[in-house]
Amino acid sequence: MQNSLLQLDSRDNVLVALADLRQGETLQWGGEVFVLVADVPAKHKFAVKELDPGSDVVMYGIVVGKITARIARGEPLTTRNVRHQAADFHPKRAEFHWTAPDVSRWRNRSFLGYRRADGQVGTRNYWVVVPLVFCENRNIGILKQAFEEELGFAQPATYRRQVARLAQWYRAGMSEPPDKSATEDADDGRSPRLFENIDGIKFLTHEGGCGGTREDSNNLCALIAGYLHHPNVAGATVLSLGCQHAQIPILREQVRARDPRFQKPLLIFEQQKSQSEAAMLSAAIEKTFLGLVEANRARREPAALSHLCLALKCGGSDGFSGISANPAIGHTADLLAALSGRTILAEFPELCGVEQELIDRSVNAAVAERFIALMRDYAERARQVRSGFDMNPSPGNIRDGLLTDAMKSAGAVKKGGTSPVTAVLDYPECATTPGLNLLCTPGNDVECVTAQVAAGASVVLFTTGLGTPTGNPIAPVIKISTSSDLARRMADIIDFDAGPIVTGDASIEQMGEAILDRVIQVASGESQTKAEMLGQDDFIPWKRGVSL
Repeated sequence: MQNSLLQLDSRDNVLVALADLRQGETLQWGGEVFVLVADVPAKHKFAVKELDPGSDVVMYGIVVGKITARIARGEPLTTRNVRHQAADFHPKRAEFHWTAPDVSRWRNRSFLGYRRADGQVGTRNYWVVVPLVFCENRNIGILKQAFEEELGFAQPATYRRQVARLAQWYRAGMSEPPDKSATEDADDGRSPRLFENIDGIKFLTHEGGCGGTREDSNNLCALIAGYLHHPNVAGATVLSLGCQHAQIPILREQVRARDPRFQKPLLIFEQQKSQSEAAMLSAAIEKTFLGLVEANRARREPAALSHLCLALKCGGSDGFSGISANPAIGHTADLLAALSGRTILAEFPELCGVEQELIDRSVNAAVAERFIALMRDYAERARQVRSGFDMNPSPGNIRDGLLTDAMKSAGAVKKGGTSPVTAVLDYPECATTPGLNLLCTPGNDVECVTAQVAAGASVVLFTTGLGTPTGNPIAPVIKISTSSDLARRMADIIDFDAGPIVTGDASIEQMGEAILDRVIQVASGESQTKAEMLGQDDFIPWKRGVSL
């Protein structure tokens, strides 16, 4: 790092601006002198030599784009002179050797978690209420209102009180709304918690279960089964209409596939077999309450870090993502892999162009071949709906320096660290193998995190360069900013600032270690994430082949 510039690999033919650079500035790098022919915003790249049309753009030592119009030395890359281009890949041809990081500092560390009968250890203790089909969403809402308000799990009534204040002003015909402090109490309007050892009752809704493909409904059952099996879940209430594609026997079969001796309370109610909707809801309320009484008996106790499973996710990415936050959680992932824990790297459209690295890191040919097959199948499905991986970057990604999908992928793969790929999973399978697991999902933030948690992630590490409020109903989501500026601007949603890596005030290894310490703190229930505080319970099942 020098003069606000960074070269990610000695083979690169571009430099990254770490701060806004102006046209006409004279810069030095590696003994070379560059005069910028145009402004280069922070996070963007400029050419270190003249690049002709047809030339490759190389970053991180790999191809991330193709030049479409001549680029002068010192000229920035834009969507007008660069298009997506990714390197091809081939089967695994050599053994992979990994030097694990020193984990002596964490070898005897533990977190305080909830031990389940199947040997898993949760970081939270939730009861889940979920429908098998969208027809039951209204009934889920009725149960949500009844339980959350009466048992103290509802979000603070801050905004309801604001509306009440404005309604009062309107009724009174006053000229101006009354002062907030004069009409609102200091408390948050919530009832006290009845069950002190239950972190919450999570009410999930979705738009699936019927009317789509059988593949979608079967995957939905498997996804829900992943949530029922999850270590953060003590028990569940399921509502079914009865005639939908997503049938109760399919759900039970998927639950047994994850745990043949499933012992958690699983309360299922089918409306078409009930005397009335009111009778079904009344029975669901009574039996769920009794289940909560039992779930409240759980207590946190020490557990080895090997019981942790981390989801590795980026969203609202920018040109700093692959420089700071992503490599930082990649080091965290390596530390956990060395401690025999599990990590889950997903977002297959954002692994485009870096496939060969992951293939070569696979523990054997079978793991590598499954990854190849799933990547090619996903790409073909995208083509069938007139799309492609090249369409993945969002306007926000592009505006902040990620011009092509391959460029985005080259930074996104850094979340997976350097450890061996121990398993490859198809959606919505469960991760059981220690080490780095690859899970086939779209890049869509919520669809991806929903799937990662169904696969067993008990904590989510979510990096962001632009800011996104993404959360999950049952797994805490730790939001990590790529820059200190973002951490300051969006302090209400950011949990950890990886920006010191960009400024040179901290190393990737230091940040990765600090993130693992934060994971242990959050996993032990010693602190909540911002998404948890905000009640950001995002849950969207993936309709396969539609999303990137």
